[in-house]
Amino acid sequence: MSKLTHLDDEGRARMVDVSDKVATAREALARGTVTLAGGAFEAVRNGAAKKGDVLAVAQIAGVQAAKRTAELIPLCHPLPLTHIDVICDLDAENEAVVVTATAKTTGPTGVEMEALTAASVACLTIYDMTKSYAKGHVIGPIRLLEKRGGKSGEWRSGD
Repeated sequence: MSKLTHLDDEGRARMVDVSDKVATAREALARGTVTLAGGAFEAVRNGAAKKGDVLAVAQIAGVQAAKRTAELIPLCHPLPLTHIDVICDLDAENEAVVVTATAKTTGPTGVEMEALTAASVACLTIYDMTKSYAKGHVIGPIRLLEKRGGKSGEWRSGD
């Protein structure tokens, strides 16, 4: 069995040493969904939500979250992001908001966690801004769709 990279020789958690890794262009794409209840979808679609522009605030929250990922996830490396994009699309058939987050950097480690954090916090923000309509909104799935760059190369979800 291979050695776990986040454990030291005594089995304690540690940040992986990436100082000898070559800086390469890296990109990750993540997606999350919030299925809305209690009329919240119509309010969001019509721009009439009680707390304001839900999608714009969610986009900004996602960008801010990506930039703070290393503060939220204990063993993540702080990365100089070169790009972060958060897009919120309406899915009328399912009364849902689909959040897609893209993160990019040039560095020694990947940006999967930044993309996932952006999508997650954008979804949480949508919930927060629409919870007065109903508490039964459903967040998820939140997942990595693809990544590029680094030693492991390109990866895409099978779906």
